[in-house]
Amino acid sequence: MVTVTGRMHTDISSLLQLIWLASPALPIGGFSYSEGLESAIEHGWVHDEASAADWLADQLHLSQARGDLAVAAQALHAWPAHTTPEGAARLQALNDWVMTTRESFEMRLQTEQMGRSLLDWLRNQGTAPETALQLCSALPPTYPLVMALALSLAQAPADQALQAYAFGWAENMTQAALKSVPLGQSAGQRILARLAQDIPQAVALAVALPDDERQAFCPMLAIASARHETQYSRLFRS
Repeated sequence: MVTVTGRMHTDISSLLQLIWLASPALPIGGFSYSEGLESAIEHGWVHDEASAADWLADQLHLSQARGDLAVAAQALHAWPAHTTPEGAARLQALNDWVMTTRESFEMRLQTEQMGRSLLDWLRNQGTAPETALQLCSALPPTYPLVMALALSLAQAPADQALQAYAFGWAENMTQAALKSVPLGQSAGQRILARLAQDIPQAVALAVALPDDERQAFCPMLAIASARHETQYSRLFRS
């Protein structure tokens, strides 16, 4: 018979929470967005497995690691103090930064919709403090801020929590590539393997970035997103 100690039980519980939050089955609508990838395919910038892998790897390192992942890393540390004026102000500032760096209507729509949906999920789970839920509701919340709250409840090390965040993004984006390039399942697994290999480096950068080095400057991604808004044929909301 296997005996599970208290420490081991805590570690297993945290791991399961991270897997749950990284799952594409989480009902927050992540599967419905391509974040400009569908537009990049329409314009021929992405057209096969190699170009899809390059596009997503660049997005991971240039956009996610320097922007939303960095916000989530800082919010992870701010949530335990959310009932203090300083903690609440810090979370408000991080949320405001996300909102002001959305460079297209679709990007803003995505972070708002996924933030609200994840907040509803947390409310239904009944595990988040009511004070945290109220703070989110008053913002309104963005996805990186609410995901940081959800990850903080797992009580896992910050690097593991952010790796779960990044892998959830990678899995959704790989599925978007499979549907819209289109690609086969084997190609998708190779792309996901490449992104998984890059995620620790992206997370390490995100954790190390101070406020004045966060950025959301990805002109081609912004152009692709803006063009997607008027694209004739679309599978995705972004």
